[in-house]
Amino acid sequence: MDQTHIHLLITHLPIFGSLLGTLVLGYGIWKKNNTTKTAAHYIFIISALGAVIAYITGEGAEETVENIQGVSENIIEQHADFAAYALTALISVAVASLITIYFEFIKNSLAKSLTMVTLFLAIISFALVARTGYLGGQIRHTETSSSTNVQNGNEKNNEQGEKQDDDDDD
Repeated sequence: MDQTHIHLLITHLPIFGSLLGTLVLGYGIWKKNNTTKTAAHYIFIISALGAVIAYITGEGAEETVENIQGVSENIIEQHADFAAYALTALISVAVASLITIYFEFIKNSLAKSLTMVTLFLAIISFALVARTGYLGGQIRHTETSSSTNVQNGNEKNNEQGEKQDDDDDD
């Protein structure tokens, strides 16, 4: 298994992990359940570890796909740029989670405020990691791109125009 395979396997963990962690943390805050909030913090830490692995293997994956016909270097660069932001955000959430877990453990009153900060950071990180995943999908799944749909529509129009030109020759 090479870096490309690892990258493709692990990239979904930060996306779903950050979403799940945000939902679990929100539920834990709503129910005022420390065990649920702690579980969410662990989900964020695991998601950040997945993001680190995805980021590290991203360069190898880029080398694999950059010479494939139809792959846009521009999309790869956008994906890489957003990946750096998403990684930074997820690491921030993981650090905030670790600090919050520690403050909960020592029964410090700042734990409640840190939980809210973590939730705020988690929402931002999910948005960034979801955008990163979307751009990553555009690299090989061009059928989901709006520019592809426009291009395909233009090709269909050109084909119809050519057929009309052929009919006009009669």
